[in-house]
Amino acid sequence: MSVGAEAQDRDGVYQLGEIYVSGAGQGQTGVGGSTVTREEMWTFGKQTLDQAVNLVPGVVSTLSPNGQRNETDIFVRGFGRWQVPLMIDGVRVYLPADNRLDFSRFLTNDIAEIQIQKGYASVLDGPGGMGGAINLVSRKPVKPFEGEFSGGAAFDNRGAYQGWNSYAMLGSRQEKFYVQGSANYLDQDFWSLSRDYRPFPAQGSYRGSLQDGGRRDGSDSRDWRVNLKAGFTPNATDEYSINFIKQSGSKGAPLNVYNNPPQPQNYWLWPAWDIQNLSFMSSTQLGDASYVKTRLYYNTFYNLLSAFDDITYTKQALGRGFNSYYDDNARGGSVEAGTELIPMNTLKAAFHYREDSHTEWNHNQPTLPSGGFVEPKQNQAQTTYSLALENTFHVRPDFDLVGGISYDDYWISKAQEYNSARGIYEYPKGGANSFNWQTAAIWRYSDTAEVHFSVSDRARFPTIFELYSQRFGTAIPNPNLGPERATNYELGWKGRIAPNLKGSAAIFYSDVRDLIQAVRVSSTQSQTRNINKGEFYGFEMSLDAQLSPQLTVGGNYTFIERDVSDVSVPGFKPGGVPTHKAFLYASWRPIDLLTVTPSLEIASDRWSEVNTSGSGVIYNAFPAPYIRTGAYTLANVNVSYMLMENVELAGGVKNLFDQNYELAWGLPQPGRTLYLKAKATF
Repeated sequence: MSVGAEAQDRDGVYQLGEIYVSGAGQGQTGVGGSTVTREEMWTFGKQTLDQAVNLVPGVVSTLSPNGQRNETDIFVRGFGRWQVPLMIDGVRVYLPADNRLDFSRFLTNDIAEIQIQKGYASVLDGPGGMGGAINLVSRKPVKPFEGEFSGGAAFDNRGAYQGWNSYAMLGSRQEKFYVQGSANYLDQDFWSLSRDYRPFPAQGSYRGSLQDGGRRDGSDSRDWRVNLKAGFTPNATDEYSINFIKQSGSKGAPLNVYNNPPQPQNYWLWPAWDIQNLSFMSSTQLGDASYVKTRLYYNTFYNLLSAFDDITYTKQALGRGFNSYYDDNARGGSVEAGTELIPMNTLKAAFHYREDSHTEWNHNQPTLPSGGFVEPKQNQAQTTYSLALENTFHVRPDFDLVGGISYDDYWISKAQEYNSARGIYEYPKGGANSFNWQTAAIWRYSDTAEVHFSVSDRARFPTIFELYSQRFGTAIPNPNLGPERATNYELGWKGRIAPNLKGSAAIFYSDVRDLIQAVRVSSTQSQTRNINKGEFYGFEMSLDAQLSPQLTVGGNYTFIERDVSDVSVPGFKPGGVPTHKAFLYASWRPIDLLTVTPSLEIASDRWSEVNTSGSGVIYNAFPAPYIRTGAYTLANVNVSYMLMENVELAGGVKNLFDQNYELAWGLPQPGRTLYLKAKATF
């Protein structure tokens, strides 16, 4: 097993759903890339996307700022969800209002691999890849008839049942067509805190922590996903496929354990967090040296946030009680064409077009006897397109030079807002464009090793929230807000040092400019502007060694620093990313049917924002606006036994030593968790 290294087994990977990777053959990681395989996600018990990406160097998941939304974010070499597009089978998942993706909602059982591009994401894959890209590639059948069934249950550090998960897949691959269907379900009633957790004590007017320990209040969640596909393969080179994916989620939101007057909590729940994707994908060979690929898609996103008056979560009668609805859709497509008709060159071009529509409205104070007030629906719409060109010059059989350029453009065609005084009104329309470029040199100095150097200069456009949000009357819209931009440099190596030893290493640096930040323009209001700049830099490495037929060991390490100059916030600290991060594992097979896999997940602390409004003992204890938190060393173990050739039983422990830690201020994480699971394939 080689965590985050090149994928070797292509069986079952839906290759039409892969994004293009510069400087790589099919299924390879190329420049600046890592891949998490299906086998790794199963072995290490990574049931959601945010858990799985922690297996690779340069990538870390964390709670979103202040954590009140119970969302996980993913940082790729310091770049978050606004700078790193998420795709499913190459189709971007984008929420036009604010793109506040919650990566915990994306299940992994029906995923064949996760492609992660770090710093260098090809311009052919579409706009927005300022800091990289993440792509979830689904499965495809390879046998005339095949299936898989798996299920499991989880228990807390007191042995109490927490929840269950299941997965079922059936598929068929025939000479000229294939069909497949799968369903994935994850049901969590709660998770429990470490036994080392101690509630913050009551002092003076402060009543102490709302969370006593044991079961974490508000930690329940339920998610499911259905994935259907049918494909036509008329010959050995061409493929045409229709795909349907629907996922639905609901979740609570654990309260901050330090906020219990003077600062009120947000008593929020998400009864619905739903995404649907219908797509057509094709690949057609044109002669011996050219091809064309197409994608057409229609996406929907439906979200309901319910805010309650108090911790009973029963009343929405005060001014803070409401139901907030998002109802979005996107339609678009892309065409990519390539040719090798020019000697020593591979020339590729791509065109992407997308229309996003966002509709929102509030039902305020719905539990009042009058039924409250339902706002009129407000609509926003934007259109984005991208033209891209990339050429690979094959200087020698072992040396390539890659160059790419793109022109991206977007404009807002509708920007409605509502308030009681004006009713429905329209903001000034916004829009922007950007020119992007990138280049890379790849030298394969042996059959099993290469060195590469790359530079990528990419931008990302602002969201509707950044353009127009008034933040409850405390902000002034800025329809002229421009794109953020980063120039990413990387020097990397990967290969085999010996027959049973392989690794990778990379040094990276990012010059980040025009960062979007809210600037104070009066004593009561701010405005988002492109005023900040920063530097992200570090290195990462991985090593995997097969010490004997029965024992494999490996791991990876990342060092990263982020320096951001924020002219509007004195002492600003970029949060969420630890300076040091490591993952270590061993896979020991004492007998042919039994495998024991211990692992360690290690991270240093990270900056987290402290809510310093209010007064009292809690804020005397945390006087600064930023605090370092989140350091952990989590020991895990998985034990797997092959009951039969196609039946596997497994069990294990996560956070074996029941460590108490926080990823964001006031939000402690799960303690020791035990699990049992089984999988049958045919």
